[in-house]
Formats: sequence, structure tokens, C-alpha cells
Amino acid sequence: MKDSRYDVLTIGNAIVDIIASTDDDFLIAENIKKGAMNLIDTERAEHLYSVMGPAIEASGGSAANTAAGVAGFGGKAAYFGKVTDDALGKIFTHDIRAIGVDYDTAPLEHTPPTARSMIFVTPDGERSMNTYLGACVELGPEDIDEDVVSQAVITYFEGYLWDPPRAKDAIRLAADIAHRANRSFAMTLSDPFCVDRYRDEFLELMRSGTVDIVFANEVELKSLYETSSFESGLEAIREDCRIGIITRSEKGSVTVTRDETHVVNAHPIEKLVDTTGAGDLYAAGFLYGLTNGRELPDCARLGGLAAALVIQQIGPRPNQSLKAAMEEEGF
Repeated sequence: MKDSRYDVLTIGNAIVDIIASTDDDFLIAENIKKGAMNLIDTERAEHLYSVMGPAIEASGGSAANTAAGVAGFGGKAAYFGKVTDDALGKIFTHDIRAIGVDYDTAPLEHTPPTARSMIFVTPDGERSMNTYLGACVELGPEDIDEDVVSQAVITYFEGYLWDPPRAKDAIRLAADIAHRANRSFAMTLSDPFCVDRYRDEFLELMRSGTVDIVFANEVELKSLYETSSFESGLEAIREDCRIGIITRSEKGSVTVTRDETHVVNAHPIEKLVDTTGAGDLYAAGFLYGLTNGRELPDCARLGGLAAALVIQQIGPRPNQSLKAAMEEEGF
């Protein structure tokens, strides 16, 4: 649909990531659940910041990473997410605009402060996130720009955003605007933590047609349908949405519609460094492909390429050009 201003609009928690390397003993000592996203309060955030080692600060947030990835491929991307007009909020705003994403959500003037996530990366590349949501919880329907939504081929939101109550109203409003404009609405399940809390609500979003396209990893899929069988989960999601995309780490990914199944191998890597942003960048590649006329298997390959690049470095956004990598791979 080339009458659109944007390929992809993403909606999510605007977060500055603070990333440090550590070991499993540290996670145990600090009672951090490995491989999950743990929501924390101000006191816990201050404590973890005080005990973490040398760190890298980088603008992050799941849906923001996806928007940045779409722009990195050369796509037209926009983003809705709430920050405060403070130091971290200015960092976030600068970074996402600098990468080519349209971002005009009005910041808060004072408190709560901009969200931050302390991410501890263990030697196996697994990341354990400890997130203080701060300003994110203030995102509401007033932050949904109808013109931007109606001019995006696909609007995509992160499951993490389903925590703040007013954000649910914002997401439902965005879905309504998108569908009235004959656009598509997508989500990522984000984390088993989210699925366990909101299983019924996520299924309702899918089965009601509010969400057309769903991204999940294998663990999230099994949790959603409360099954130990990948195959039964796959058959269930096939019936509940127009397109279901399931990532399986080194096993690649599976894309299903009601009538089709596409299995795509993972893109090869030299060394796993940090899995932060893998799912976000996979979604970026897939959505870029989908909004630019690619067939579903090629969308999955573009997703796998982006994920492979980001997991070979520290941080949630690739240091090298996604567009150049795509061209080098012959897309």
C-alpha cells in the first residue's frame, strides 16, 4: 500500500537500557530471574544500579528497537512512547530520531522519570532485564495520533505495554483507527511473564480480530496455549490470527496462516554475544519485508538476518547497516 506515509508504526515502552556483563552467581545473589523481564520499583532500580558493573547506556524498549530496525532497513517508521523531559528522556528522543524514526509523543514535564531497564548479560548471551517503567505508565489515548496510525501500513505494539492500564485504552484506540483505515494491527507477546499475566486478554485480542499478526517465541507460544507441544500451539495460533510468526532461536522460525506453513532456518552466526533485541529485530526485518511486498518466507529470512546481526554484539540495535547487510545477502 504505497499511499501510506509509513511502513510501520510501533507503540511501546520508551526505555533507556543500561547493559552490563555479569555471571549467574550475581543473578542468584540479587534474586534476579534469569532470562525474563522483571518489573521493579524505584528503590530496587537504585539498588541494582549501585551494584552493577561498568555499563553501556543505549536507547531501547522493545517496540522502539523494532522501529529502529525498520528504519535501518530503509523503511519508513514511526513510534509512540512516553518519556519525561529529563536527561534520559532527551537521550531516548535524540537516539530514535537520529536513526530515522518519526517520534513526536509529547514528553512529561516533571515526574515520574523516564523509564530505564538494567540488563544483565551472562556469558551464555542470555539477558535478564530489570525494568523501572517510570514515565511509560503515563501513555494514554491522548498520545495516539490518528493521522499517523491511519497512514501506517502496519501498527505494531509490544505485549510489555499491556501492563499500564491506560495503555490498554490507547492500544485499542489505535487498533480501531488502523482497521477503519484498512490497515493491519500486530503485536508481540514479548515475554512469558506477560503471557502468564494476560493470557485471556491476549487471546481475546486475537480472536476478536483486534490483532491480525502475532509474533511469539516458542516458550511464549506454549505458555499462551498452556501446552507442552509446539505442534499443538502452532495449530492453535493458526486459527486465532491472520499470520502467526514463531521464533525458535537456533532452530529458525515458523510462519503460519490458516492455509500455509513456512519453516525458515536461522541465519548463521559466528558467536553469540548478547540476545538483547533479538526478537525485536526479527520483527523489524519481518515487518519491513511484509510492508514492502515480500513473500512470507523472505520476510522470515529478513527477520533472521536482523536478529543474527544484533545477537553478535552488545546492545539492542545493530551497529552495522541493515540495509547494506540485506543487499549483501541478495534481497
